[in-house]
Amino acid sequence: MAGTTTSDDGRPATTVLLVDDQALVRVGFRLVIESEPDLVVVGEASDGGAALAQVAALTPDVVLMDIRMPGVDGIEATRRVVAEHPGSRVLVLTTFDVDDLAFAALRAGASGFLLKSAAPGELVDAIRTVAAGTAVVAPRVLRRMLDLFAPHLPASGEVAQPGEDPRLSVLTPRELDVLRLIAAGASNSEIATELYVSETTVKTHVGNVFAKLGARDRVQAVIIAYECGLAGSATRRA
Repeated sequence: MAGTTTSDDGRPATTVLLVDDQALVRVGFRLVIESEPDLVVVGEASDGGAALAQVAALTPDVVLMDIRMPGVDGIEATRRVVAEHPGSRVLVLTTFDVDDLAFAALRAGASGFLLKSAAPGELVDAIRTVAAGTAVVAPRVLRRMLDLFAPHLPASGEVAQPGEDPRLSVLTPRELDVLRLIAAGASNSEIATELYVSETTVKTHVGNVFAKLGARDRVQAVIIAYECGLAGSATRRA
């Protein structure tokens, strides 16, 4: 973990930075988060610029990031946190579940998104999930979001045709197969069934794909596959 704070029982606690331009929202999130023995709020920020300074000073495990803020918005702040502080993971907050800015934040490197109206249990579960290195957005949901919103998001480079993107040149043919299936929303067990290999072998391939592409989790792998033109080329059986 990035933070070094301990919980009441002496075990390492997940440290959280709250970023929202509404003070009452931050107070509400703090009350929910600090009711859990393994979660600690180490700081707050009211805009993206202040958030970047806080991340640099506090190295939180999870940044709970609002998107719509004055000055440096949540998308740019997310992009910089991911690039400059890889030990801190970002969970973005949105008011609407069809928010194209939330999808842009995912492309910027966020590990998931959560509605501000989420129940307290959903909030703390999402923080724990992101801190553990797992994405909060299901790959199948992400694929649907990208299909709907990618043409309208801030460009991160033109979407390539399959085989044209140089990022794919580092992958073996088998790793390409695994990436296609990840992009189709397949779990490790489903990939193992599709490729007639063990789940342990799939985990090795998935790890290699993440490492070679610089993807932190399955959400980022799906986004890269989409940008590389692989999103529509998976050949899963019904």
